[in-house]
Amino acid sequence: MENKEIFDKYTKLFIQENHKVNLISKNDEKLLWEKHICDSLALGLFFDKYTYPETLLDIGTGGGFPAIPVSIKYPNIKICAIDSIAKKIRAVETIKNGLNLQNLTPVCERVEKLEQKFDCVTSRAVASLDKICEYALPKVKKGGYFVAFKSKKINEEIKTAQKILEKYNAKIVDTIDYELPTEEKIERYLIVIKVV
Repeated sequence: MENKEIFDKYTKLFIQENHKVNLISKNDEKLLWEKHICDSLALGLFFDKYTYPETLLDIGTGGGFPAIPVSIKYPNIKICAIDSIAKKIRAVETIKNGLNLQNLTPVCERVEKLEQKFDCVTSRAVASLDKICEYALPKVKKGGYFVAFKSKKINEEIKTAQKILEKYNAKIVDTIDYELPTEEKIERYLIVIKVV
């Protein structure tokens, strides 16, 4: 199956699951592609500039963002999608099986319980930067990256996160900005943090 066919099938499966579980708001369904899938695929901006990781952990994956779109587009990356809410992980599992995504492993667990470390860790719309760094940075291999998806107010969040970054010997190496393909202007940022 070509990428377009898979993404078409994915959107249908996602909307079916969304009616059962409410992964995103009903209003957002109309903008599923623009607001959620395109936003998730913006991770490609990081891959192109830095590295294509072998392993990736998506913390607080919720309805599978960015884990599912990234696993469709990058079948060579082994992706673990973790969330502590069982019904959301069941929805991700259903979509994974429907699309036969061999490289995606949904896990229902708190991230602190995970022992493995990854080349790259992502998190989209989960918590403020200082809080999510506490969860994400211990799961990043030395020399690896944590990429946080953020909208506005990043300067305040970056300031607040400095102590946590020092604690884990990590530093912000880049902020990649992009816009979503929506009618209203929606600016987004990838905060790229390297663990040294």
